[in-house]
Amino acid sequence: LASGPDGEMLWLDITHRPGKAPSVKLMGRYQLPPCKQRWHTCAAFLPQGGLLVCGDRRGSLLLFPCSSSQGWAAESTVITNGDTNPVGKVSGSKSEPSCLSHKGDLPLETPLSVLFGLHGKTGVNSVTCHGGYIYSTGRDGVYRQLRLQGQQLEVLRKHRPCKGLQWIEELRFTPDRDLLVLGFHADSFVVWSSRTGENIHCIPCGGGHRSWSYCSSPEAEAFTFIKSGDVMLYHCQAEPREQQLLLASLHGREITCVRRVGAVEVPGHAAINVFVTGSEDTTACVLVLSERSRVATPLARLSDHISSVKALALASPGGLCGEGLSTLVFSAGGRAQIECYRLLCAWDSDSESSVACQVVHVASHRLDEYWERKKNRHKLVKMDPETRYMCLSVVPGTSTEELPTPWKFLAAACSDGSVRVFGLLETARKLVLVAESFHHQRCVLKVEAFLHVQAGQERHLLCSAATDGSIAFWDITGTITAVTDALHQAEGEMQPLALGTPLLTVMAHSCGVNSLHIHGMPEGRYLVASGSDDGSIHLCLLEVAQGEAETCLHVLERVARPCAHAAHVTGIRVLRPDLLLSASVDQRLTLWRRGPGRLDPLSTTFFHVPDLAELDCWEVAEAGGELQYYCVLCGQGLEMLHGTAPPEPSPLQAPQ
Repeated sequence: LASGPDGEMLWLDITHRPGKAPSVKLMGRYQLPPCKQRWHTCAAFLPQGGLLVCGDRRGSLLLFPCSSSQGWAAESTVITNGDTNPVGKVSGSKSEPSCLSHKGDLPLETPLSVLFGLHGKTGVNSVTCHGGYIYSTGRDGVYRQLRLQGQQLEVLRKHRPCKGLQWIEELRFTPDRDLLVLGFHADSFVVWSSRTGENIHCIPCGGGHRSWSYCSSPEAEAFTFIKSGDVMLYHCQAEPREQQLLLASLHGREITCVRRVGAVEVPGHAAINVFVTGSEDTTACVLVLSERSRVATPLARLSDHISSVKALALASPGGLCGEGLSTLVFSAGGRAQIECYRLLCAWDSDSESSVACQVVHVASHRLDEYWERKKNRHKLVKMDPETRYMCLSVVPGTSTEELPTPWKFLAAACSDGSVRVFGLLETARKLVLVAESFHHQRCVLKVEAFLHVQAGQERHLLCSAATDGSIAFWDITGTITAVTDALHQAEGEMQPLALGTPLLTVMAHSCGVNSLHIHGMPEGRYLVASGSDDGSIHLCLLEVAQGEAETCLHVLERVARPCAHAAHVTGIRVLRPDLLLSASVDQRLTLWRRGPGRLDPLSTTFFHVPDLAELDCWEVAEAGGELQYYCVLCGQGLEMLHGTAPPEPSPLQAPQ
């Protein structure tokens, strides 16, 4: 492939046979999009056939049609020793090869798909095809995974291999399923392993060479490059590794949040649970945790965050897609950043973990980027750039046929004292801030949305808790309706609305609320459980009264258990109306029985994860119909436990 004036790129097919002069065929002409530096830097023919993908100096990826059977191919000979050896239809000349003189007979193809500036202004370094996907690298510190949808390039996600590796030159896939990232880090050539997450080779060479080559084998490795006009060669024999990997790490720092995606059915074995975890190391990890092998195996790492990941939320967890799972995952944390992904998990007999996971990046949102797009922002107080999202909750029941567009809504608890609601349109890959309220005036720690259905009418309710121990309840039905209409009319762009004032505020604790869970009960009642910094647990039984004009909340019962734990209660779940599970930094997991006006401890289990951050629970029906309750805990590690719940009390002993 040769780039020439006016962004014209030629596809030349060169054939050489022993004893004969090489022959050149002009196979195609392509038009690169206009830019200041208009030439290609890399290219690859797709295995599907008939398509060529290339990267240019502007950082764009281009998809062209290419078929050797289409059109006319000019052929000429290459001049050697001043003579020509005609091997084609048209004879060549010393001044101009005939294949170029007749290039006007070939059509000038334009791109079928353009991803402009995908890798920034520093250009695309390489394009690779592997396993049905396209991988591109650049000097922006990331490599991207793409797929072909029809005749369009679609970006699935981006990967950031390691901190500081900005110049990524090439990707190499090894027979043992490892992905090696080759690039320049400062003044060294680096080979980074995505499996172990470490540099397996680091060669000091001055850094940033345009002409280089690397080759490795089990016996030796060699790296050659040109420096100041000299050809330099680095060669060494392979040495046995002194370090052996005993247990791969899930994260480099504390795990701050965990959610169960669902279970993947494996023929002949028990189902395998799939989880998502977030960490202070700025990554989220999709992993499987097998009860049979007792091993946690990472499936994918999500590295789009620039700060710590504090919260996770799932839309339609455990949803089935064909023979696997399909789930929307929201992750959020520091620097007011939210990322959204679509996870597709299915059984794969060839995979080491028996589960294959495909991750598609859907959308992202940052408050500082949103601020830069606002009009008249000089008249407003700028948002705090250090705002952190503390908790996320997907608003249920909003993707109905009654809505003109399938928007999903997400509530977020923010450290700047606000409760924010975002709208996601997955088809357009848009995540928009649609409503907010600064009612709490202090850091909001927890938020949870729930759906109330009565007489065929739906009400979207929201619960938020702050550092002063207060829990506020909102009716956001009108806001969701107004937002949906505004988004439909404005085609996805709007100014955020006000959430209004809460329906009810309950002072549940004397300090921050670290855990919150809402359990639906019959007759429009809801049991709200919360845990606090002071080790206390609070239960509140609410009744929703739905009038013609507004919704009313009534507190039917309040139960407080001071000093339920010796430290912060960071995890709480209502398993049944009469059963409550709580976990604390004191490393105790306690099962409580709820009675009339009281909480009685049933059992306590000590777990091994220090600095507990969060827990998630689910239930599984065994073959005999008995329910097994499972919970996963995260902090300085990850642990999964399960047990059988005690039988429900008799009707005479049931709580009123």
